[in-house]
Amino acid sequence: MNLQAQLKRADGTIPKIVSEPTLRRLPLYHRFLKEWQAAGHETVSCTDIGRDLNLDPTQVRKDLESVGVAGRPRIGYGLANVTEALERFLGWDNTRDAFLVGTGSMGSALLGYRKFEQCGLKIVTAFDLDPSKIGARIHGKHVLPLEKLPNLAQRMHILLGIITVPAAGAQAVADLMVEGGIRAIWNFAPVRLHTPEHVMVHNEDLYCSLAALSQKLFATLHDSQPSKPGLKPGTANPAALANQPR
Repeated sequence: MNLQAQLKRADGTIPKIVSEPTLRRLPLYHRFLKEWQAAGHETVSCTDIGRDLNLDPTQVRKDLESVGVAGRPRIGYGLANVTEALERFLGWDNTRDAFLVGTGSMGSALLGYRKFEQCGLKIVTAFDLDPSKIGARIHGKHVLPLEKLPNLAQRMHILLGIITVPAAGAQAVADLMVEGGIRAIWNFAPVRLHTPEHVMVHNEDLYCSLAALSQKLFATLHDSQPSKPGLKPGTANPAALANQPR
């Protein structure tokens, strides 16, 4: 089976390529549409979406047009139609099987996250090197020896792999996935992987996300403290400290 055939949706079409920023906004639109629908609405406008997500309505309209969704003037979009169009574009109407390697805390949590299947992702099997975990079932998924991954991936035409192992072992796992014909890797290990050009890698770097959040928190707290002549920002006033009750 060639790659083009594997990437086809259930209706036989090939997904259109859009920009990375647009692709990151589309799931946000989908989540809002589901909430909007649950609230009893039947139509939605770009203004509604933009107001909730703090986005320019013009940008919302362009994003939706880029995936083939067109609204009607003064009416907007039918909720059912635009939701289905987004799910079809994102491939969420066509479940994609995946393998996961590493059944520690992170891997086990991902195996138990049921909403993945609502987004077209089904983790069918997990793999590990730990003998105490091999043969077990985690959230209903079998844990197999890692050495079996390449052959099974080829036989089952698995295209997506998820890595949740420590950094030291991530590259070896990626190599096995490439050997098995996997074309996209979702990497949770804190290390950059080296793969052939035809293999896509998305790094979910929790360390960088935490660092960015911590820095923003520090900057916010630093800027919110009042400064007085002769005192550095963030420095407590000695007189104020002396008058505090003990």
